[in-house]
Amino acid sequence: MAKPKQAQALPEPLFQRMAVLGLGLIGGSLAKAVREQKLAACVVGADLRQDELQRGLELGVIDEAAESLAAAVSGADLVVIAVPVRAMASVLTEIRPHLEKNAVLTDVGSTKASFVTSVEAVFGCWPDRVIPGHPIAGSEKSGIAAARTDLFNNHKVILTPSETTNSGALSRLSALWSACGATVLTMSVEHHDEVLAATSHLPHLIAFSLVDTLAGEDDNLEIFRYAAGGFRDFTRIAASDPVMWHDIFLSNREAVLRVIDHFNADLSVLREAIEVGDGKRLLQVFSRAKAARDHFSKMLSGQAYVTAMSQKQVTFKLQPGGDVRGDIRVPGDKSISHRSIMLGALSEGVTEVEGFLEGEDSLATLQAFRDMGVTIEGPDKGFVRIHGVGLQGLQAPRGPLYLGNSGTAMRLFSGLLAGQNFDAELTGDESLSKRPMGRVADPLREMGAVIETADGGRPPIRIKGGQALKGIRYDMPIASAQVKSCLLLAGLYAGGETKVTEPAPTRDHTERMLQGFGYRVEREDATARVSGGGRLTGGHIDVPADISSAAFFLVAASITPGADLTLRHVGMNPTRVGVINILKQMGADITVDNEREVGGEPVADLHVRHARLKGISIPEDQVPLAIDEFPVLFIAAVCAEGETILTGAEELRVKESDRIQVMADGLAELGVKTTVTPDGIVIQGGQAMQTGTVNSHGDHRIAMAFSVAALRAKGEITVTDCANVATSFPNFVDLAKNVGIRIEVEGAGG
Repeated sequence: MAKPKQAQALPEPLFQRMAVLGLGLIGGSLAKAVREQKLAACVVGADLRQDELQRGLELGVIDEAAESLAAAVSGADLVVIAVPVRAMASVLTEIRPHLEKNAVLTDVGSTKASFVTSVEAVFGCWPDRVIPGHPIAGSEKSGIAAARTDLFNNHKVILTPSETTNSGALSRLSALWSACGATVLTMSVEHHDEVLAATSHLPHLIAFSLVDTLAGEDDNLEIFRYAAGGFRDFTRIAASDPVMWHDIFLSNREAVLRVIDHFNADLSVLREAIEVGDGKRLLQVFSRAKAARDHFSKMLSGQAYVTAMSQKQVTFKLQPGGDVRGDIRVPGDKSISHRSIMLGALSEGVTEVEGFLEGEDSLATLQAFRDMGVTIEGPDKGFVRIHGVGLQGLQAPRGPLYLGNSGTAMRLFSGLLAGQNFDAELTGDESLSKRPMGRVADPLREMGAVIETADGGRPPIRIKGGQALKGIRYDMPIASAQVKSCLLLAGLYAGGETKVTEPAPTRDHTERMLQGFGYRVEREDATARVSGGGRLTGGHIDVPADISSAAFFLVAASITPGADLTLRHVGMNPTRVGVINILKQMGADITVDNEREVGGEPVADLHVRHARLKGISIPEDQVPLAIDEFPVLFIAAVCAEGETILTGAEELRVKESDRIQVMADGLAELGVKTTVTPDGIVIQGGQAMQTGTVNSHGDHRIAMAFSVAALRAKGEITVTDCANVATSFPNFVDLAKNVGIRIEVEGAGG
């Protein structure tokens, strides 16, 4: 049997005397784990069942059996109440006169509001050392004989302290649970009961009801005889203690009733769909449910009881040197993947997408449309089938649309949601929540949209539905494909014509794809324009390999002696090839082969060999065409001969990080001096990159750029905060290893 994990050896017990009141599965397992880990000098148990109490002594679960509750808590500095939730009040009443003044009091019940209510009724207040708790662990088995020291290992324990809870008491209780192998989380009492009603109480209720219903059928023996594994797995929880669950449902009545009503409403929709043969509705619900489970399992990384996404701490360890050789295809273009889902959902008919990027950003966009009633099959090895609902067919989502780390998704969604007849809220992770959205909110307001943002124009973005949009002429102050695309999408819903003029060329994927879906887009010099009232028709999309992802390998091969690398099916959109143009001006040996057009987008194979690069003044007309590739271009500049000067790149400061400053800071950690300017940077080539630790600040492109830097470094490079690499390039590490980069990952498990 596995031992509970323990973060560190404790020099002395956390508590002197722990009293466990109720030696069932949870109370007994906690007592046994605490005793084995020596977290309390003495573990005393109390239970109305004398045979269980004696069994606890015989099994070594407790050190001492108390004759009464009063005797158990007398002298205890930790008291754990592990009785059925509806028995809490009577237990609290009995032990109150005997509690030590500074004792920590907690429980293990599945509902918290009822426990707090009982505490306040008995004590007249919520004392600062009373800390409600709930271990999310259990078994259909019960009693002291089922107690296990590893029951809490890799499980969550939720503590629900008050605003006045004693911090020292909370810290000691958290340390005890952690030493028993649990992951300790905190949340409010109210939020705990709402979450558990949905994730634990409702499934148990359904399991009890289903088994009871089927047991009453005439052919019940046959039903249970031929039940498959899924039925047995789900209904296993119906073997849980009936008295305990009777108490839980009555104690958490309001929250449980709310989630039952919601479930009943959705179940009635499925019943009606089956009755009338509405296969489209069934497929919509089933595919949305499957994807939601897969999606949120990945996004939350096991943190199912945390309200916000919790990023894993991922670190790249890179050894110096390495070869760059091979024949590879990088993942599909993220920008085109986003747009394929968006326009496919808004089209009439079915859209099939090949080469879809299965990164977290693109999956967040896909999930958001499922939340708005769009049936989407897949992704399955890059294949997605979208059953479009038309421009007016989206449905109001049940809650905020979570877009992860994707600025592209948030800005484009702002435009297409501004013209809907329902309210919507857009949220993202911690990094996205710091990024400015005023550049899309302000012109959308000019079109008639009603939009609220947080301080500084940052997410969340709240969009009021039912607004009549009007077309405008907008001259963008800064070149941005995301802003342009946002306004063009809003223009699909606006009266009249929407014209967007950009100060410099930016990627035109939205215009090309709109035309591919049969929507007229006119382009005249720097101005793109659309008129509202059209329609989109579904079709087939083959997503090219992302040139932004290919850029890391273009630079890797260019700076590595002896390199010889082929990159297949790379998107060669004229608004995206700045990285190739810049590298060629620096002297890179890049050959473009097998040029062709796929779905309106030009693609080609790229063959790149090592070359002696030279520093250049980067032409400002190339900056918008390479805006996402500059982090790795900075690495090329360090390895070049002479000086490289970048100007006109203010946009880099408002990406996932301030990419100019973060790259300069990272290079400084490796011993490379640079000169940072308000709109760019000056890099003197030929400086040696030493060993060092670089903080990527959660920016995927920073992390990957310094992975490439290791090819020419003098020592090991450590890059921290790399979890977001999965947002744009899920298999980066595998491809990097395949071509010869010496990279290892720490902290990616879980």
